[in-house]
Amino acid sequence: MSGPAKTRVAILISGRGSNMVSLIEAARAPDFPAEIVLVLSNRPEAAGLARAAEAGIATQAIDHRAYPDRDGFDAALDAELRAAKVDLVCLAGFMRIFTPGFVEGWAGRMLNIHPSLLPLFKGTHTHARALEAGVRLHGCTVHYVVPELDAGPIVAQAAVPVRAGDDPDSLADRVIVQEHRLYPAALALVAGGKVRLEGDRVIFDAEAAQADGALLSL
Repeated sequence: MSGPAKTRVAILISGRGSNMVSLIEAARAPDFPAEIVLVLSNRPEAAGLARAAEAGIATQAIDHRAYPDRDGFDAALDAELRAAKVDLVCLAGFMRIFTPGFVEGWAGRMLNIHPSLLPLFKGTHTHARALEAGVRLHGCTVHYVVPELDAGPIVAQAAVPVRAGDDPDSLADRVIVQEHRLYPAALALVAGGKVRLEGDRVIFDAEAAQADGALLSL
């Protein structure tokens, strides 16, 4: 007998897709509740597309430069995702800001990983800004996507200490290790129905609440 149907996931990338690789590898486990059915990039030259193809996953490039505006690109992206019968979208270094209409169309079904402990350091250059601010803890966050940049309800976070002598590169190197652990764990919680959105809050079931405590202490 076959098990329950797995959540169909598309990963959106713009570059090498290191977090994409961590999700693909995690999804190979028989008991992982999601399957990666599509990797899509806004840049045809993105190195991650070849890595996904090597893993046997369908890939698609939609060059944003071919569209006169964000609405046109987002409409093409939406059509590809729906044609692939995608249930959940994971952003993994996808360097595009969506139109509010696209985000609303995938509300509660789109995740992102951000290299800071949100709500601190939204946007770019997070590691340099963390060092400039003098924080002692830095890290990464998996959150639902909402129209406001890097502001959606938080699913999970992992922290790393900021060490004396750190520069943005050394700090980034430690954070990315945690990103590669956190994102698959968070996707498993969402795809497995262990967390749900109620309004703008993430609600955990009892099992997931225990797992989230472990995520926070990675």
